[in-house]
Amino acid sequence: MKANEIRKCFLDFFKSKNHVVVPSAPIVVKNDPTLMFTNAGMNQFKDVFLGNKSPKAPRVADIQKCLRVSGKHNDLEEVGRDTYHHTMFEMMGNWSFGDYFKEEAIAWAWEFLTEVLKIDKERLYVTVFGGDPKDGLDPDNEAFTFWKKHIDESRIIYGSKKDNFWEMGDTGPCGPCSEIHIDIRSDEDRNAVNGKDLVNKDNPEVIEIWNLVFIQFNRLANGSLVNLPEKHVDTGMGFERLVRVMQNKKSNYDTDIFQPVIQTIAEMAGVRYGDDEQKDIAMRVVADHLRAVSFALSDGQLPSNNGAGYVIRRILRRAVRYGYTFLGFTEPFMYKLLPVLVNEMGEQYPELVSQQTLVSKVMHEEESSFLRTLSQGIRRFESYVEQNVSLKTIDGAFAFELFDTYGFPVDLTNLMAEEKGLSVDMESFSLKLEEQKNRSRKAAEKTSGDWVVLFDMESSFVGYDTTQAVSKILRFREVTAKNKKHYEIVLDKTPFYAEMGGQVGDKGILSSDDEMINVVNTVKENDLIIHITDKLPQNPELPFTASVDVERRRKIEANHSATHLMHAALRMVLGSHVEQKGSLVDDERLRFDFSHFAKMTDEEIKKVESLVNEKIRENIKNVTAVDVPLEEAKNMGAMALFGEKYGDKVRVVSFDPSYSCELCGGTHVPATGCIGAFKILTESAIAAGVRRIEAVTGEEVLRYLDSFIDTVDKIKAVVKSSGDVVKAVETLSSNNQMLQKRVDALMMNMAVSEMKTAYRHAEVCNGRKIVVTKVDADVNQLKNMAAALKDIDNDAVAILGGVTDNKPAICLLLPQSLVDASFDATVMIREVAKEIQGGGGGQKNLATAGGKNVSGLDKAMEMLKQHFV
Repeated sequence: MKANEIRKCFLDFFKSKNHVVVPSAPIVVKNDPTLMFTNAGMNQFKDVFLGNKSPKAPRVADIQKCLRVSGKHNDLEEVGRDTYHHTMFEMMGNWSFGDYFKEEAIAWAWEFLTEVLKIDKERLYVTVFGGDPKDGLDPDNEAFTFWKKHIDESRIIYGSKKDNFWEMGDTGPCGPCSEIHIDIRSDEDRNAVNGKDLVNKDNPEVIEIWNLVFIQFNRLANGSLVNLPEKHVDTGMGFERLVRVMQNKKSNYDTDIFQPVIQTIAEMAGVRYGDDEQKDIAMRVVADHLRAVSFALSDGQLPSNNGAGYVIRRILRRAVRYGYTFLGFTEPFMYKLLPVLVNEMGEQYPELVSQQTLVSKVMHEEESSFLRTLSQGIRRFESYVEQNVSLKTIDGAFAFELFDTYGFPVDLTNLMAEEKGLSVDMESFSLKLEEQKNRSRKAAEKTSGDWVVLFDMESSFVGYDTTQAVSKILRFREVTAKNKKHYEIVLDKTPFYAEMGGQVGDKGILSSDDEMINVVNTVKENDLIIHITDKLPQNPELPFTASVDVERRRKIEANHSATHLMHAALRMVLGSHVEQKGSLVDDERLRFDFSHFAKMTDEEIKKVESLVNEKIRENIKNVTAVDVPLEEAKNMGAMALFGEKYGDKVRVVSFDPSYSCELCGGTHVPATGCIGAFKILTESAIAAGVRRIEAVTGEEVLRYLDSFIDTVDKIKAVVKSSGDVVKAVETLSSNNQMLQKRVDALMMNMAVSEMKTAYRHAEVCNGRKIVVTKVDADVNQLKNMAAALKDIDNDAVAILGGVTDNKPAICLLLPQSLVDASFDATVMIREVAKEIQGGGGGQKNLATAGGKNVSGLDKAMEMLKQHFV
């Protein structure tokens, strides 16, 4: 019996029992915050069970499409590996809302299986609820009695609460259930081990096929059970398992539900199903996930980066990854399987037929998008493993990088690791994920609308040769970020350079006969050049002239080409160890990060500047070679960035191959003379062994020089010199130093005077003078006072407090005799520093502290004094 015949047979049977056949509810749940997807047959009747809605009829039958990939009902990891787990599955069910109950439900289930489908009764076992003392529930002897009318009681098993008591949730309708199991093992195996002993023992050939739930209680919030005013029946039979039984197969995937798709996959991949276990798993995964994605898309759930949309994207990407890795699919392929699925299931689910075109387009786009990043991510993973050969566990931070950068769900990383005998540090991955979530919560949410696709064709970049092109819009969408809307447009051909390789994206305008649209940035996403605009076109079907801001582009090109010249100069001046570690090139300046072990000297900076400006004056022509085989480019001397991944064919930009030759996809000046001039502004460290240079070119050099000259003129005015400004500043500095010395001497004399006064009024404790005084002074002045005390009495203690600009300070001086007696000024000062909301330190004989709470100064000084009285 074929799958479609079994579906019809089931519905016809219950129609004959006066059931109203209802269509499946959508697989995507729209109005229930507790569910993203329909994961059980009863979901669409939830409100009826809760008493919030009246049923359409007291008896109902249906075949419900379900999806289990998240939450506690998550079978994703088992899909394809075993014979019976699926993401999307069909649940056959019959329902009674306050009508028939256990006796009829049991009788009709037995009749359908044994008389209609002619299943061997000797292979069937049933379970009933065995009771639960905690809930005060007796065994379901009523169901046991009804079953005895149809099956020998030796084949009836009392089951646990876990297996035989169904609950909707922590609260709500619930009740005992009775399962029907079938033993599909060979006669030899059945004779060796009684099937009864394998029920609910996870044996893949002794499986549950139908569950009859008798809803008769309501679980209250306090955990107690009360009887429902009406009793209901909720049954569920796994369609895929039933077809497996009817077609005498050992696996659900061997039935005609899956085989048409699997055989098509095998044909496309040039393999045969059954020859290679790993390829078989991949084909089963693809076949299963095709169903899940197709049904979700046909129900209106488009892929996205959150919620149900993310789940669908994750499932599709998992299938693509299996197809890519094990079946050799490097181009979109799943959408090509859709017609086979529609042919097999479209009769039962007409939405597949009506939505086939949409589903196919969305699926193709998602596949294309993911394939563009998948190969990069897999190469990144392989490289990581090769570089860490002794590693047994993949670092969670690296797994997060794959997840965050390449769109890899972590289950894919786990799978890739498992294939190499490795594991993933999920604890550290989870920490990284939580950190990201926390950052996301703080940042404004970004929401991208769906692409509106006008033309399904490739997009090309023509900006190397022109800054203007007549183009047509291929697609557009609306995006909200940081509570602001912008729009994204993709053209069939564009002169706009997308931000990449350190070079910022172009700006400009898109214009038609009717309107003008500002392009505020250009970025690249999954190989799509996206023009970010301030509005959407009113007539997107019209041709648009795409015009780059030429003046801005020329400045960017000058800075980019200057970066190449500077890179070469750095290697000549500093050594061949210099390698690029990062860059940023815009229309105002260039920033270049490079490996070097020391701060550049002024002389080295001048040499680099001189060399670059020399090459600019030589007006060297830009010679660019495209589609050069990578190895050939390297043989040409082209410099490749360490850690970068290049394609088989590359673009080589040279300004005199003997001087500068690099692999580069950016835009450049036609000749170095267009740069004008070059000036380094700063050179600094950004990490151990990594330096950063910021520089300007062309007009920005003139602006810098103008600003510098203005500054010099202002200094001349301040020092009142029209001649040698350097000599004038040196004289001013020398005079300042001389005056500062006089101030310091005066302050010291004042400190000595104040200390002499304080010393005369000091207390004597245990034969030692304890000088405690508070003055208007900062920490340095307090230290001067302490030094003055040592000259007066080197066995005295000083506890000095000062206030300057409303900021308190404390100084503690101890004689050597107390230090020898284990007193420590540093420890003591830190103990009291909290009183002034500050911190301190120093040496054992002299320590200071500063803070911000003036009101705590007296208490801090008193606490110190208590050590000596």
